[in-house]
Amino acid sequence: MTLPLIVGVDGSDACLPAVDWAADEAARHGLSLRLVYACLWERYEGALPSTALGRPSERLSAEHIVASAAERAARRGPDLKVTTDILRAEAVDALLREGNNAFALVTGSRGRGQLKGLLLGSVGLAVAARAHCPVIVVRGASAALDGTHERILLGVGEPEAGGEAVRFAFREAEVRGCTLDAVRAWRCPAQESTVPPVLTARQGHQYEEHASAQLDEALRDAMAEYPDVRVRRTTVEGPARTVLVNRSAAADLVVVGTRRRSGHFGLQLGRVSHTLLHHADCPVAVVPQPV
Repeated sequence: MTLPLIVGVDGSDACLPAVDWAADEAARHGLSLRLVYACLWERYEGALPSTALGRPSERLSAEHIVASAAERAARRGPDLKVTTDILRAEAVDALLREGNNAFALVTGSRGRGQLKGLLLGSVGLAVAARAHCPVIVVRGASAALDGTHERILLGVGEPEAGGEAVRFAFREAEVRGCTLDAVRAWRCPAQESTVPPVLTARQGHQYEEHASAQLDEALRDAMAEYPDVRVRRTTVEGPARTVLVNRSAAADLVVVGTRRRSGHFGLQLGRVSHTLLHHADCPVAVVPQPV
């Protein structure tokens, strides 16, 4: 049975582009779309007014939020199968459980009640750092959200963290019929001033060749599995997080991998993923790699 694409909804402004993006994504992949609202409203029942039927106002608000989101998704994709659910649970806990049976989880960049100065809401960050399925945080410019760049950006990191991310990016490029921009960043260690420039340049060339070989190795199996995907492979000198943030301005989606250690319940998110989630100019897909 094909797993659904699940999007967390909360009535915030940032939720709206997430619903639109998720509806488009579900249609591209032929998936059903599941809209989930989660809140422990019973905590506040004593302080909130209830209707004559005894339902607290937070429950009524939740019903309105999911109904509005479902209507929006149906307008976006008339042929989509859309289901909704309201869960009595903390949002992060609920989405993490839902992610155990999801193609991917989608969240907005900020939630209800988040301070405007925050670049990413706490729910999106916690879910991206702990989920065992791909998590897409929808953010960035409208051109990226509408898919006008026709380019998927893949950040190729260490082999132990990136196999699933590579396959995810290739699959995404295939269904969109767009170019995959696969990037491996490299850095030459700082040299003392006494090292001759010719030796420094030679060493830099060696690091670049090593990065190119790592990139080829990371892409080899996926290129054989998805032969129709157009791949642009690039090695760039510089910090990976800076390189990918800069390149995200010309991408519709940036994909990165992260390691997930079984039995580890803390946040598991590297610096590159963390930076992209806060600063990328397009939606960010964080794809876990089991360790």
